Amino acid sequence: MKSLSKSIGTLGFWGCAVIVSPWAMADNSGWYLGGNIGQSRANIDNARITNGLLGAGFTTTSIIDDSRDTGFKLFGGYKFNENFALEGGYFDLGRFNFTSTTAAPRTGTLTGNIKLDGLNLDAVGFLPITKKLSAFARLGVNYAETRDNFTATGAVAILTDPNPGTHQANPKIGIGLQYDFTESLGMRAEAERYRVNDAVGNKGDIDLISIGLVYRFGVKKEAPVTAPVLIAKAAIPEPIPAPPEKIVAVAPVHVMVPVMVKTQKYCSILDIQFEIKQDEIQREEKEKLRVVGTFMNKYPDTTAVIEGHTDNVGTNEFNMRLSQRRAESVVNYLEEDFHIAPNRLTATGYGETRPIADNATMEGKQANRRINAVIACATDIEGLKVAPARITMAMEMEFDPFKNDVDPKYYDELGKVANFMRANPAITAFVEGHADMFVGTQRVTPELAMGVSIHRAQSVVNYLADKQGISRSRLSAEGFGQTRRVAYGTTLDDQQEDRRVNIIFNYVQ
Repeated sequence: MKSLSKSIGTLGFWGCAVIVSPWAMADNSGWYLGGNIGQSRANIDNARITNGLLGAGFTTTSIIDDSRDTGFKLFGGYKFNENFALEGGYFDLGRFNFTSTTAAPRTGTLTGNIKLDGLNLDAVGFLPITKKLSAFARLGVNYAETRDNFTATGAVAILTDPNPGTHQANPKIGIGLQYDFTESLGMRAEAERYRVNDAVGNKGDIDLISIGLVYRFGVKKEAPVTAPVLIAKAAIPEPIPAPPEKIVAVAPVHVMVPVMVKTQKYCSILDIQFEIKQDEIQREEKEKLRVVGTFMNKYPDTTAVIEGHTDNVGTNEFNMRLSQRRAESVVNYLEEDFHIAPNRLTATGYGETRPIADNATMEGKQANRRINAVIACATDIEGLKVAPARITMAMEMEFDPFKNDVDPKYYDELGKVANFMRANPAITAFVEGHADMFVGTQRVTPELAMGVSIHRAQSVVNYLADKQGISRSRLSAEGFGQTRRVAYGTTLDDQQEDRRVNIIFNYVQ
């Protein structure tokens, strides 16, 4: 009968495997505390219970089980760096039970329940997704206390300990997401699996899906740097001697000497965006760099740090190299075209580590493919402008797949282009043709894309020359094929974005 009670008292806990993700987001080391609450779930092995009763001569007519309960945990941890922390705490997975009813002539019921709680210690890995959102994965050990209780009615009898219990250590795993509302307070959502013993010789899994809060200690905000304003007081002059018969006292004189307040360290931020996987500066972006060149030539004591950035498509190593090349291309342009001394310029690539927008959207990716120029400030900012009357503008036109005919919907805009060029005879126009990598799911060869892009640019030049009377000497066309994509082509909208012509107007004084 001992084996019978052991068999019919089994609670089995089973489930699916969990894929562990390595991402998380953290800034500094330090201690943190938190708590989660959610739903715990066990898979009660009804087949084993039925077979156990059948082996003892009982026929099961029904089994009612309660495999879900409320679980919670309290935890604390220490983050050693951006990517690793140790975390420990207390967990309570709740209580689960079943009731089995047997048929006549041996009518009766068997009821069993199990209660689990304990302590855990986990290694937690972190890596960022966005500035505030992170994912994490954990691997650790739990030391759970299991308390069972079995009761029987009718013909069913329990001849062994009706209240067994055990303490045992087993592994646990988990994955989750964390969103930081502030540097100190964040919210977690996670899924965990605890391996446990049921106190009657069997092992199984309990899953806990929970949500909670985490609070980090010791987060310090940087105090704003303010330049001191010094007030100097002049020395009090000695009284002027007077004749002995008449002494005149001279009152002290206080002189207030104002000291100029220092300006902030950095005063100019330049934003230049790049095409996908490209480090070449585009024509329309060079006008922004002229502002930087003008500034640095006017103020020869200033320096600039050119920061290169990318989106998150590609490996970390590739993006780091690409961002460095982008920064260096800007430095080279400033050195060669504006004769800025090399020791005044520094190129630094940050890869995908400093996004300013969500990489989940095409617009966000394009915003993250950028250059920032952080320029040391001067006290006098008069005269910061590009040479008078020099402008660069751009008009963008889209095309249907494999087509190079100008859509009639652009006729009015092209008429305005022609009017603008007639009114400004020094203006020239450069027409850039572009193509996509995919049409639907069909991949376009680079050779075909290059040919289509050239024809698109030339068709716009022909329209302006033949229909609007603009001299061809003021127009030039070039095709870039797939080399300057602004989208990755994974959707139809992305593909349409890449099928375009840019018209760039340039007036050189």
